[in-house]
Formats: sequence, structure tokens, C-alpha cells
Amino acid sequence: MITVKSDRELELMKIAGNIVYETHKYLKPYIKPGITTKKLNDMAEDFIISKGATPSCKGYEGFPFAICISVNDEVVHGFPSNYKLKDGDIVTLDICACYKGYHGDSGWTYAVGNIKEEDKYLMNHTEKALYEGIKQAKAGNHVGDISYAVQKYAEDHNLGVVRELCGHGIGTDLHEDPDVPNFGTKGTGPLLKKNMVIAIEPMLTYGDYSVYLDDNDWTVITDDGSNSAHFEHTVLITDDEPIIFTGDDK
Repeated sequence: MITVKSDRELELMKIAGNIVYETHKYLKPYIKPGITTKKLNDMAEDFIISKGATPSCKGYEGFPFAICISVNDEVVHGFPSNYKLKDGDIVTLDICACYKGYHGDSGWTYAVGNIKEEDKYLMNHTEKALYEGIKQAKAGNHVGDISYAVQKYAEDHNLGVVRELCGHGIGTDLHEDPDVPNFGTKGTGPLLKKNMVIAIEPMLTYGDYSVYLDDNDWTVITDDGSNSAHFEHTVLITDDEPIIFTGDDK
């Protein structure tokens, strides 16, 4: 069921989104060669708790960590581990926080040291694809308008659009209706209404879009080993321009 949020709910979601944003800002200076992904996870958990929230990912459908950390060809849902980030890696931190029962969600891909030009290209255009989708997130449009905008931008820039994963509604549950695919047709799908809140999250690859599920039953990885980027914001639908709850200058 698609829900429209009350003013009180939106205030709590705004706080949850800001905690997610602050967590990204807190971790960014530490994303350097030599740090383990588990260390980043532990720092994120402590920071989220210090803000009066809880990490939404931890325990969600059995996920065992506070945040998802995906490196290079891992698209989403990577497990934090003793892996030390290396110069030239790209790493996605997908951070979710729950504040007084309401969730915020934002994934962002970061460069580790000096990265290849193709990875700069991938990250730059995946982020831009996110904002092309956000432009369509306004009352009176359809989910398909967002999907089409993301897909067109991505494919115009020769990037693969992962089909198996999508954005989503968000509120008292981390994943609510509607699904927000990153490919689709204008004018199709659920109608967007004022005070709906959705997470828009292009997951693009530098190669083919085919993916497989790791043996851990969580981590999604590109079939061809090409790198993947993931950029996501939690967004409020209004009659005018959409409002981003998860910060805008990571």
C-alpha cells in the first residue's frame, strides 16, 4: 500500500534523513586506503546511535551489519569485513537510520585514493542519473517518469542499468510501496502524490547490467566483473520541486 505522510511523520523523516546525511559526512574523511570496511561499519553504527537513532539495516530481514558496504564490482548489499580498502577502489556506503520509528536511506559511491578514469566517468554519470530521476519526482507525474529519465540518461552515456534492483517507498518500513525501477516508460506506474516519500537509487555498471547473487545470499555482483556505482536519496514529493531529505553535497 502506498502511503501519504502526515506533517508529523514528515518531520520525523526529515530528522532520520539528516542523520543518514550526517553519517555519510562523518565517514567520508576516513574512506582511504588501509581502512577496513568493518571499521567503517562500526563507526557508522556508533555515530547513528549517538544521534538517537538506530541503524535500519542491522537485522533487516536478517542482514547482519549496520550498513551495506559494496566494493568495485559489488552492486549492493556488500558485507563489511576485514578487507582493507586499496588505492583505486570505489566503495558504496548504503546507510539507513531509523528515528522514532521512521527511516531515512541514502547510498553513495566514493573514490578510494586515485581511481581510473572509467570509474570517475561511472560515478559522475550515475550521480547525474539520480538527479535526472529526482527532477521527475513531483505530484502528478508517474513512477515511470522517474524510471524513464534514469534509464535514458544512463544509456545515453553507455552505462548498464541493473534490472533486478530498484528504489522504493519509505516511511515506518524501510522498503514500502511503490517500487521505483531505474528503467521504464513515461506515464506508467503509480501516480505520485504530494507528501509521498520515496528513495530513488540508480545502480549502474560500466559494463553489462547482468548480475548474480553471492553465496552469502545478500551481495549482488556484476556478472562481467565491471565496476558498479550506486547513488541514492530519500525524496519528498511536493506540488513543486522535490525536497531531498538526505543532504545534497556529500
